[in-house]
Amino acid sequence: MLQEFKAFIARGNAMDMAVGIIIGAAFTAIVTSLVDDLVNPLIGIFVGGLDFSAISFGLGEAQFMIGNFINAVIKFLIIAFVVFMMVRTLNKLSKLNQKKEEAAAVEETAGPTTEQLLIEIRDALQKR
Repeated sequence: MLQEFKAFIARGNAMDMAVGIIIGAAFTAIVTSLVDDLVNPLIGIFVGGLDFSAISFGLGEAQFMIGNFINAVIKFLIIAFVVFMMVRTLNKLSKLNQKKEEAAAVEETAGPTTEQLLIEIRDALQKR
């Protein structure tokens, strides 16, 4: 089992995934700060100083923190939008690169044009 684990970790995909998780965690911290320190106060200005994290209600001993849920939804929407924009940009770059490769392949496989063939025939006939 230890050998299999070493082989798994040594593969490139596992390392890429680890880097992605670490960057994702750092990005989540930035988004959390953005929402808590910038977005919520801005929204609070427009709704009369309301702090989402303070919104809650209780039923018996249970306390339902609706404001924290609203903050989590805002954070999710921001992260989802950024990921969407990244994937969209990568897809556009990939399509652009693919079109360039296809154009290069067409140029390489394209034979002489009709005019070029006619010129060669004319020149060959003139040499006779």
